[in-house]
Amino acid sequence: MSDHSHDHEHAEHHEEHHEQSFISKYVFSMDHKMIARQFLITAIFMAVAAMMMSTLFRLQLAWPDEKFAIMNWLLGDKWAPGGKMSPDIYLGLVTIHGTILVFFVLTGGLSGTFANLLIPYQVGARDMASPFLNMLSFHFFFWGAVLMIGGMFLPTGPAAPGWTVYPPLSALPQAMPGSGTGMTMWLISMTLFIISALLAGLNYIITVLNLRTMGMTMMRLPLTVWALLITAVLGVLSFPVLLSACLLLMFDRIIGTSFYLSDIYINGTPLEHSGGSPVLFQHLFWFLGHPEVYIIILPALGLMSEIISTNARKPIFGYKAMVGSILVIALLSFVVWGHHMFITGMNPFLGSVFVFTTVLIAIPSAVKAFNYITTLWKGTIRFTPAMMFVIGAVSTFITGGVTGIILADAALDINLHDNYFVVAHFHIVMGLSAILAMCGGVYHWFPKMFLRMMNKKLGYWHFWLTFIAAYGVFFPQHFLGLAGVPRRYYTNSAFPMFENLIDIEKMSTWFAILGAVAQFIFVFNFFYSIFRGNRAPKNPWGSNTLEWTVEVGHHHGNWGKHLPVVHRWAYDYSKPGAKEDFIPQTVPLEPGELDEGKGYH
Repeated sequence: MSDHSHDHEHAEHHEEHHEQSFISKYVFSMDHKMIARQFLITAIFMAVAAMMMSTLFRLQLAWPDEKFAIMNWLLGDKWAPGGKMSPDIYLGLVTIHGTILVFFVLTGGLSGTFANLLIPYQVGARDMASPFLNMLSFHFFFWGAVLMIGGMFLPTGPAAPGWTVYPPLSALPQAMPGSGTGMTMWLISMTLFIISALLAGLNYIITVLNLRTMGMTMMRLPLTVWALLITAVLGVLSFPVLLSACLLLMFDRIIGTSFYLSDIYINGTPLEHSGGSPVLFQHLFWFLGHPEVYIIILPALGLMSEIISTNARKPIFGYKAMVGSILVIALLSFVVWGHHMFITGMNPFLGSVFVFTTVLIAIPSAVKAFNYITTLWKGTIRFTPAMMFVIGAVSTFITGGVTGIILADAALDINLHDNYFVVAHFHIVMGLSAILAMCGGVYHWFPKMFLRMMNKKLGYWHFWLTFIAAYGVFFPQHFLGLAGVPRRYYTNSAFPMFENLIDIEKMSTWFAILGAVAQFIFVFNFFYSIFRGNRAPKNPWGSNTLEWTVEVGHHHGNWGKHLPVVHRWAYDYSKPGAKEDFIPQTVPLEPGELDEGKGYH
């Protein structure tokens, strides 16, 4: 809890605050709201870059023998001579696309934006526990992003071993062009990213535990804060393992160690490396890799809880079950990594253990899906663009989750490993769910970030085109996978058995182009609304959480001299006997009224 005398000092300090220069306000800002905007705009740029990469390699997959002027225009004569994409840049685009989306959009972009915006606001704090570390966190993230994109402009091209950077391709600079300087830049970029994630995670945890305002008990926290808190814990425990994996990989590349290498021949010549194992890298990578799935999806689920409850005008169904599900998902996420490695020669008994734990994690995930549906059930639903996006996210979370149960079974996974069924599954359950929820979050909290409203009509166009295109891209890929089409291949034209599947590839690509067009609608709406959107009122959605009690304006320190005092949980919507269909957390309980949505004595 905060000390009130400290609050007065803090508030007075902010009231005396001097005019800031452009550099201190927009570049080296230590205000959590500005840092949230910095994360979001960087993530939007990275997402657009990754989307353009995917559109280009989908053109290659659908029309492998065609030439496209746009490829030559974007990639140049070196990588697309005459408009025909080279295999090396194809692998580079696939690698950087995956890395950007997993780490720089859905991890750093999602958590960085909404943890920075919502944690101080929703716990009733003036800022993060350490605004300085918060600023450093963004700058490590930003320069990591610059290096990741910068790899595209190297003479040898970007890293190309795939976003999982498995050795030996990632460990031997001479293996292929994409194993050279581009791979080194990838490792440096990821090191900066991990430092950013660790600084941010520690800051989030301390802020939630130590800076909650008076009355804000843990069980009065909005589910967004619970999700962001547990996500931070997951990151702090798992990202150091990935950092270790990257450091050992650097040692193999630079000083000739053999942590991941043994019995390697290049052009018939044996290398001196011996005694290592590439499987060690896979263990280390996936020990982060599977919590990483939940580092991505938990914040998305937190945003969904808030937006669904607000726009259904109902209390979230099963608040305690939702908190319990987050905790159980976090715990189990550390004991499921082996399901990515069923074909590495794993002992079948050990494999069965990973099958069990993977299937087990479906239970808390299903609890969350069930609670979203029951919150929507008989609600007075307002179909705002934000609500449309999160309902879409519930849909993809369920449909993608169902195929996850199939892949959790080792006997089935071995047959489907590394083909398009896997691509379809993880893009729908993790990628789409998180992207849709993130879009919903942007529409919902845009008034708080930029003090203006986004255009609703453009928001609906954005949603419907994105939703239709997303299923159009990935749903058919299940059938490609069931037919055995491998992922990451530059072309399948050498395999006659796949010839009759090319129309599915074309359909998937047309929908990818449609999805790309939809995102430009969003980008226009976003930047236009920042400057020309209608002025936002103080609480446009009739929400209960504390951020909507802050006066309109950019105030470093958030509230005036006094921090808000919390009297109730965050989900008192349509409470019987209340004057309005929402009751902010700062409104004291009436005589006889119970907290946590329990009504009255």
